[in-house]
Amino acid sequence: MPKDRGQKLITSNRKARHDYEILDTYEAGLVLTGTEVKSLRTGRASLADAYADLNNGELRIHGIHIAEYSHGSWTNHSPRRIRKLLLHRAEIDKLSGKLTERGLTLIPLSLYFKDGWAKVEIGLARGKKTYDKRQTLAKRDADREVERAVQRRAKGLPD
Repeated sequence: MPKDRGQKLITSNRKARHDYEILDTYEAGLVLTGTEVKSLRTGRASLADAYADLNNGELRIHGIHIAEYSHGSWTNHSPRRIRKLLLHRAEIDKLSGKLTERGLTLIPLSLYFKDGWAKVEIGLARGKKTYDKRQTLAKRDADREVERAVQRRAKGLPD
């Protein structure tokens, strides 16, 4: 999730952290066309069902939906085309070693502008089982109850 002053969040994949255990995150640039950038500036994008893969030493992202630009001419872009990701060679080599491990995948977590450049935060992830998801939800609910009790006690209210 972007936190610096020069960043503007376009969209985030909220379901990714529920469905996957995020092991590591990377910030990558996106190769985009002009109408894609204009459409992103209006906030018309979705990361649902998106994933990244490594092919011939290049990192590519599949399934990002960037809506066609409404004021675009007949040279508009294809909404679900495969887009190239820009990472340093050392990071790509590191990822290629990790992706050979069974059960790991690359999932986009958020899409944002940083200093005018479109960036995507991708996470190296392992899928959660159903019982892991339930366990995570139960832990979050328990933490929320503890926080409420602490706040009530700080205000001097009875439990």
